[in-house]
Amino acid sequence: MATGLAITSEGGNYNGRMTLFVILSCMMAAMGGVIFGYDIGISGGVTSMDSFLKKFFPEVLTKMKEDTKISNYCMFDSQLLTSFTSSLYVAGLVASFFASSVTRAFGRMPSILVGGAAFLAGAALGGAAFNVTMLILGRILLGVGVGFANQAVPLYLSEMAPAKYRGAFNNGFQFSVGIGALSANLINFGTQKIKGGWGWRISLGMAAVPASILTLGAIFLPETPNSLIQRNNDHQKAKLMLQRVRGTNDVQAELDDLIRASSISETIEHPFKKIVQRKYRPQLVMAIAIPFFQQVTGINVIAFYAPILFRTIGLGESASLLSAVMTGIVGTVSTFISMLVVDKFGRRALFTVGGIQMFISQVLIGAIMAAQLGDHGGLDKESAYLVLILICVYVAGFGWSWGPLGWLVPSEIFPLEIRSAGQSITVAVSFLFTFIVAQTFLAMLCHFKAGIFFFFGGWVVVMTVFVYLFLPETKNMPIEQMDKVWREHWFWKRMVGEVSGKSKIEGP
Repeated sequence: MATGLAITSEGGNYNGRMTLFVILSCMMAAMGGVIFGYDIGISGGVTSMDSFLKKFFPEVLTKMKEDTKISNYCMFDSQLLTSFTSSLYVAGLVASFFASSVTRAFGRMPSILVGGAAFLAGAALGGAAFNVTMLILGRILLGVGVGFANQAVPLYLSEMAPAKYRGAFNNGFQFSVGIGALSANLINFGTQKIKGGWGWRISLGMAAVPASILTLGAIFLPETPNSLIQRNNDHQKAKLMLQRVRGTNDVQAELDDLIRASSISETIEHPFKKIVQRKYRPQLVMAIAIPFFQQVTGINVIAFYAPILFRTIGLGESASLLSAVMTGIVGTVSTFISMLVVDKFGRRALFTVGGIQMFISQVLIGAIMAAQLGDHGGLDKESAYLVLILICVYVAGFGWSWGPLGWLVPSEIFPLEIRSAGQSITVAVSFLFTFIVAQTFLAMLCHFKAGIFFFFGGWVVVMTVFVYLFLPETKNMPIEQMDKVWREHWFWKRMVGEVSGKSKIEGP
């Protein structure tokens, strides 16, 4: 079915349409983002519920309720509690490397299927947990699911999407993450009110819903033309799939690029060894730097621990969960805006604007908390709501910049021969630093106090300057011709060699 807008890529003169087939396929694949977002949102909510803390982490509840000498900033400081949140990311880190081999050898769709099934098992185990061991084992299974899904889904979206709309399609992954997190926050707000103290079981168990949709949907997902050529070298089958997803019979130019990329890929036996070569240095640097910077924006402070943070500044249990819902709505809306404008304004502009917005809001939050929130008591109502508004401003900045673009850019810059390896490095670095931030944040909050916001604000400055200087613009460039942006960049061309031509990629 070929409905929609006819398109031609500016970079490679590819023909095609925005087809209903590719839209539906990408919507199903993006459910991988929903399970990731749901997990992020659900963990922060249940760890602020008194009934959950009483069953699994009673010492934290005791500090909150009975220890009048404990600092506002230290009441949630428990390594066991942070292990519940962060264990998922250790499992995801390890799983992402196995996922690379599966994605390369068997295709994108089987990796998505494995991810959904593992997440489904983890959701069942978490909802039925009766001790901490069972709880954390469930988290590890969730981590395996997220590791496979995050490795395969962004690649799937970038390879299926027309070049002109690749940014919007891929940002749909982060939009799905936002939908998942918002759903989790709404469910937490509802289940917290259930009498009997078992609402957290519903919160954890409901993760099975998006996981079931992803698992069942993955069975029917078509494989990408890129993967068909890479795995089977079946040019005719790939051509038929390309004609189907582009909605036109005239796909020879794009098919030729895919075949050329595949022929190079076939010569590569060890992509992880290949990716460290000098000619792939720009992609390797971005595969490490972008996910690292994405985590040190401080977003996971908000995503994991928003309800805890809101309780720290003096809001009650219900108000904290409602505030988390508000920030979830802001993040989802801003990511949707990013989907609409990313292919018009480009990646660099959104990175820069979002970075400035995040920095200003973090500095103001830190200043208010440093001036008014001591070790005991809370903020006055006006200041608490001002902090909430500033957090929403911060979340909006992340939502149209580092949130979606942190997944989009790495998924579109790798040549086919190192694509699955590069995406695995991106996911592994993301999970590694997500784990470090999640595991250390509550201790950092206890020791840094309000200075935690200045700490993350400093990183935002560094990363915004980095993007301005070293990231070339990638909008509208066909994914199999992406090497041109590095050959035309003022810094990277000295490593990968210049290319002649009239158009030059914008420098700093």
